[in-house]
Amino acid sequence: MKVLISPDSFKGSIDALNAAKAIESGIHKVDSTVETELLPMADGGEGTMINLVQATNGTIKTINSRDPLNREIKADYGITGDGQTAIIELATSSGIDLLSADELNPYVTTTYGTGLLIKDALKKGIKHFIICLGGSATNDAGVGILQALGYRFLDKNKQEIKYGGIHLKDIESIDESQVLTNLKDAHFDIACDVTNVFVGKQGASHIFGPQKGATYEQVMELDHALNHFANVVEKDKNIFIKEIEGAGAAGGTAGGLMAFLNTNIERGIELVIDFVNFHDLIRTQNFDYIFTGEGKIDGQTAGGKVISGICKVASDYNIPVIAIGGSVESDLSELHNQGLTAAFSITSKPVSLEYAIKNAQSLIEQQSEQIFRLIYRK
Repeated sequence: MKVLISPDSFKGSIDALNAAKAIESGIHKVDSTVETELLPMADGGEGTMINLVQATNGTIKTINSRDPLNREIKADYGITGDGQTAIIELATSSGIDLLSADELNPYVTTTYGTGLLIKDALKKGIKHFIICLGGSATNDAGVGILQALGYRFLDKNKQEIKYGGIHLKDIESIDESQVLTNLKDAHFDIACDVTNVFVGKQGASHIFGPQKGATYEQVMELDHALNHFANVVEKDKNIFIKEIEGAGAAGGTAGGLMAFLNTNIERGIELVIDFVNFHDLIRTQNFDYIFTGEGKIDGQTAGGKVISGICKVASDYNIPVIAIGGSVESDLSELHNQGLTAAFSITSKPVSLEYAIKNAQSLIEQQSEQIFRLIYRK
């Protein structure tokens, strides 16, 4: 029997690799000769960097960066095992979790720190990037990233604008004379799971601004600033970003990067599945079962999470998919339509959330053993 073990992380308790090892341990308690393959997965959100590094036997780089308020911090990014791809999560340097509630202010928060991570990888010769956009504290259209890479956004006095979303309204011209020369050879795959456009009622400022600390009046001004930026881009580069689906992701970062870099935007899980060659693996390895999982399995799981992506691929090859979750809600009909065979909670009796988080590894192992005993055949 051959089993692929491919979970996401269980947020707040265990990363994807250790979750996979726990599932493997449970299976091997039934039969240590069962052939298993571990492939940590991610959906393009938080945890994608570490999961892809683990999946490819890559490395983590820690450098001096800046947080959303331009304060010095240490931040990580990943390089895949073949040394060809850098995986960068926007949240690492530009994330909302880096700020306290009273520090949230999309007027002044910047993505500059994320640009420093990209810059460091470029200097190491990396030409392919995966950029994960979730969890940002910013509304600056990725201008901070571009500033770190050498783009100069100038006001009417030919001075560089200040950091932050509100200052996009001051841009009158763009100077590309100091852009890093190796940037032209780089390609950026952007993991983006929202469809919001750049400006307007369904744009970055209106939809995401309030959760980043913006008042109604600030939302209106930030939207105006993004609109002005888009007009400058249209005039300077003949690129129209206002109505592109997904351009509003991460405070307009997706739109800004699309205008200046060689980019491709994909849904996170689809990007990851393509990157790890998941289709080829399933087609060639003749797995009898796939075990997957994540912290919470519910109705939203079918909308682009790891389990959903795995089910869709596995269904093409009639491979049963078993999912394990910290919690499992009752109505999983859409997941079953996508190919899920069954889902199980890691807990077999009422326990506190704190207990489940603390003991996730042993609980995953125990439940995996019992599930495998049910389906095992020699």
